[in-house]
Amino acid sequence: MKYVDEFRQPEKAEALRREIAKLSQQLGKHIKIMEVCGGHTHSIFKYGIEEILPDSIELIHGPGCPVCVMPKGRIDDAIAISQNPNIIFTTFGDAMRVPGSQTSLLQARATGADIRMVYSPLDSLQIARDNPDREIVFFALGFETTAPSTALTILQAADENIPNFSMFSNHVLVIPALQALLENPDLQLDGFIGPGHVSMVIGTDPYQFISQKYHKPIVVSGFEPLDIFQSIWMLLQQLIENRCEVENQYNRLVENAGNSVSLEAMNKVFAVRENFDWRGLGEIPNSGLKIRDEYAQFDAEVKYTIPNVKVADHKACQCGEILKGVLKPWQCKVFGTACTPETPIGTCMVSSEGACAAYYKYGRLSTIAKKTMVEKPKFTIA
Repeated sequence: MKYVDEFRQPEKAEALRREIAKLSQQLGKHIKIMEVCGGHTHSIFKYGIEEILPDSIELIHGPGCPVCVMPKGRIDDAIAISQNPNIIFTTFGDAMRVPGSQTSLLQARATGADIRMVYSPLDSLQIARDNPDREIVFFALGFETTAPSTALTILQAADENIPNFSMFSNHVLVIPALQALLENPDLQLDGFIGPGHVSMVIGTDPYQFISQKYHKPIVVSGFEPLDIFQSIWMLLQQLIENRCEVENQYNRLVENAGNSVSLEAMNKVFAVRENFDWRGLGEIPNSGLKIRDEYAQFDAEVKYTIPNVKVADHKACQCGEILKGVLKPWQCKVFGTACTPETPIGTCMVSSEGACAAYYKYGRLSTIAKKTMVEKPKFTIA
């Protein structure tokens, strides 16, 4: 296939939908499938996929949004670094409006901090080249999808010996997060739609523990409508045949062993943290990446003092429960009232991959929401 339209053909989607309906009737029970990646969540609602699935198939939204899982304390740390004199702090646009305990990076910029939006860490490195008399810090965050670009940028900075450049590393790993979800007795899942972008880097082999230890099927999926329909069909086929395997629907881009160049760069620059705090999931062992001692001159946590304090989420915000798949966005009492993309309380409403943002943009008036949604009182934040 060469063109994206080939992955959006209505007649093929309808054929898959009919086959999914037949399989769900054969199973004869309620099935819960978690799509791990926020990109899948947005595609599901953008194209109305969940609307036309059988009622017996429920899609659960997972913690695969890198901005969403950042706890308030790490946002506060980023803001503290940005307020150091002579610093230009750079970040992706998604992170600008994420609320910390008192303010956001966008609000900190409005009060005088030199905070700039960039499209890649290499943009930040260029700012360091152009401003040799300033210290440049890049807010590095994301799963294994973006960690290779961070690692390669640090290697480039080391090769060019650029001393005024550093990274505040907040990269996280998907496998420990999935393990934490599978250990949660409150969340009963029948299968996973695996993250496509992460899997382009790590491959499909690391997911074997899901089928071997926890006896759950997983299908790594692309992001187009036909990709997602086919992945759901493949999961149901496994359930019908009583199989638990790791399957790769996204084989046009994902290989079993992953991308060796990306993995090599990550392993060279990063070490695994003993623990990392996730919004909603708490501390997860071996789930974050820190910069190795050999590249400490590029580590903002070494160069600058940060508060490093845990901060509780807003009491009205249920973003943590949404990230764990326990609640749907419309079940949060501030969703769509006090919490909107313009006035976000939690990270799930801010990020372009956040579940709340997807529901607000595409799904808040969906028939599924109407079936389960109760009338909520208006809620405001003083």
